[in-house]
Amino acid sequence: SQSLGGGTVNGVFRLRYESVDQDNALDDADALTLSSRLSYTTRTVNGFSAMLEAEDVRAVAGIDSYSVGSTGFKPGRYSSVDDPETTEVDQAFLQYNSDIFTAKLGRQVIVYDNHRFIGHVGWRQDRQTFDAVTLTATPIENLNLSYNYIDERERIFAEDADIDSEDHLFHAAYDTPIGTLTGYAYLLELQDGPDNSLDTYGLRLTGSREINGLDVSYLLEYADQESETETVEYDADYYRVEGGVTLNGVNLRIGYEELGSDDGAYGFATPLSTLHAHNGWGDMFLATPAQGLTDAYLNVSGQAFAGNWSVVYHEFDAEDDSPLVDDLGDELDLQYVYPVAENYTLGIKYARYSRGDATAGKSDTDKSWVWLEARF
Repeated sequence: SQSLGGGTVNGVFRLRYESVDQDNALDDADALTLSSRLSYTTRTVNGFSAMLEAEDVRAVAGIDSYSVGSTGFKPGRYSSVDDPETTEVDQAFLQYNSDIFTAKLGRQVIVYDNHRFIGHVGWRQDRQTFDAVTLTATPIENLNLSYNYIDERERIFAEDADIDSEDHLFHAAYDTPIGTLTGYAYLLELQDGPDNSLDTYGLRLTGSREINGLDVSYLLEYADQESETETVEYDADYYRVEGGVTLNGVNLRIGYEELGSDDGAYGFATPLSTLHAHNGWGDMFLATPAQGLTDAYLNVSGQAFAGNWSVVYHEFDAEDDSPLVDDLGDELDLQYVYPVAENYTLGIKYARYSRGDATAGKSDTDKSWVWLEARF
């Protein structure tokens, strides 16, 4: 970044190749795309500041053999790579900040916790932002309160696929001696179409401590969800438990996540999530099956040759299984990210999904990525 009239200019550029090979009737996908993001943030005057950020995504070198169904780009021909070409305003907001209170108005990034419910989908080239009002306060030490009102979801599929909404997000986090205790209520509603609501209420505890010389981490989370339209109402639960330990620079985490089902007719939904960060990098469960989803996973990560590596294994099953759908497959994910120079990183990544029951509607899938990212 650099100063410009008392403000700062930042840039993020990511050139990425992605390939998708699926055992189905679709042609294999190949995509080489460049995402460019430039932002200007003013200096703060009497607590006020502003930020403007533009984003552009282009397929380069003629390597665009992929489909983006939500935008009508070569639909139904190739496997999907959800990186449509677009030029748009990524963020544009006015902010006021004091010692205990912050207000932000305009298009902005909103992220809570581990992106499980609210995230920016930063893995995709056109990341997710929101037209929103954000209010945050720290009325007492260790307590953080947040509220967001969202009237448009700027999704990852370019402007034509954005969604008008009337979403209310409530989030409270309190640091306790045993970890951070979080409570949230995410009340989502689409503006267009018949009456609808998707209300999620949850509690989360995360923490870490040293036990017998080992760094131990833990996560416990529960949420209840009600989905209602003019004609039908569903209820589903969410559970997650995770434990981790770090030894000799290697971090091992083992966990179990359950997105519940309402009698096999509805699966717990997280439409504002950074979905790529959960349930496998192959993105096989961007929508939760009606039978629900359980994910037993093992994540091992560390450092080698100045870079960071990760190995993740997932075992997927239906939460509300039936004679036709029980085994939802498994996935192996591999990643290595290396800092090639100051402000530059090189990454390689691979996901291999093996389907379970044929009646579950999934296909064996291999995905590979190579990217170079520059930040200034």
